[in-house]
Amino acid sequence: MRPFTSTISIEEARRRLSAGVRPVERIDWAPLTEAAGRIVAEDVTSPIDVPPFARSAMDGYAVVAASTAGASEAAPIRLRILDRVHTGDTSPAVVVAGTAVEIATGAPMPEGADAVIMVEETRRAGDGAVDVHAPVAAGQHVGKRGADLTVGGVVVRRGDQVNPSRVGALAAIGCTELAVYSRPRVAIVSTGNEIVAPGTPLSPAQVYDVNRFTLAAVVSAHGGVPELHEPVRDTIEDLHDALDRCADADIIVFSGGSSVGDRDLLADLLAARGELIFHGIAVKPGKPTAFARVGDAAFFGMPGNPTSCLSNAFILLVPFLRATARLPPETPRTMRVPLARRVASQAGRHQFYTVRISDGRAFPAFKGSGDITSLSQADGYIEIPADQSTVEEGTMVQVTMF
Repeated sequence: MRPFTSTISIEEARRRLSAGVRPVERIDWAPLTEAAGRIVAEDVTSPIDVPPFARSAMDGYAVVAASTAGASEAAPIRLRILDRVHTGDTSPAVVVAGTAVEIATGAPMPEGADAVIMVEETRRAGDGAVDVHAPVAAGQHVGKRGADLTVGGVVVRRGDQVNPSRVGALAAIGCTELAVYSRPRVAIVSTGNEIVAPGTPLSPAQVYDVNRFTLAAVVSAHGGVPELHEPVRDTIEDLHDALDRCADADIIVFSGGSSVGDRDLLADLLAARGELIFHGIAVKPGKPTAFARVGDAAFFGMPGNPTSCLSNAFILLVPFLRATARLPPETPRTMRVPLARRVASQAGRHQFYTVRISDGRAFPAFKGSGDITSLSQADGYIEIPADQSTVEEGTMVQVTMF
């Protein structure tokens, strides 16, 4: 057995991780249909006015506003109808005092007209005319050209995350693609002589690979592109070869081999190939976690136990990955409920304790670091500080939901 190089607090681990973030600089061109969720790499300005023409905001009649002055129910003003214009069409008519063009909502305003009288304020006459029963002011019920966006106006800025409304704004200016930051590539490797891929018959003392798939799901959900590699045996030569295969990744995540047993060789690998930033965190589960730099890549050495690995992926990898991808920090949903049963915690280690919510209470769900159902059957977790050894039944706890 070999001791950890050091054991640091969760707060210090987060500080070192934050200091180690290198936001991705590569740029992709994404079709507008695939841009949602991506981070804009260059400002996009409008090449056109939006809308590109003055248009009616109502169904009614395009008129010269001055020609409706004094109109009322008792004394309507009669206007001669020159034309009818629908959306997608234009009218050759020129509106002057005493005339009107019937117009649909969204249709271009005809030349000369400066207002629209709503159809509800009119009554058709039988001789190709319309009686107006209320006056309108210049500009009334008219959407101005460029009221939404003008030529040269910024539509999205560098660093914005593309959401559905921004997709709509980009579509409105005729944009078909835009520059976005590349998603970080995350190489994922499970290590251990006992690990085999699902679908392979199990021999005695073997278990199926869990971490490769849980980590890939986490990476995909938080802006990264998972690159899955086959499980690697516990030899220093195999670990070096695996690291070579991950050389092009932005982030490398190995699970297993990060503890202090004779076959836990991650510390040796990192001593030979990288700069170790920490190894060992005073948390439960997940103490044997390492973070390093290997060339240009950030390196996470995660515990092999499935619950420890996935827990630290949520707590440590996700914020680091999102910052690398230039995504905003995640804001998980929380709720305050009473604890259904007393929980004991190991003194000196900050514990992330899984719970499930039932009947408005938090029930303990943690079984052990090697039991994936400690997480799969939980709704979230509570945090127990390192200086606290118990949380009594009935205590109001804050549950961070998965």
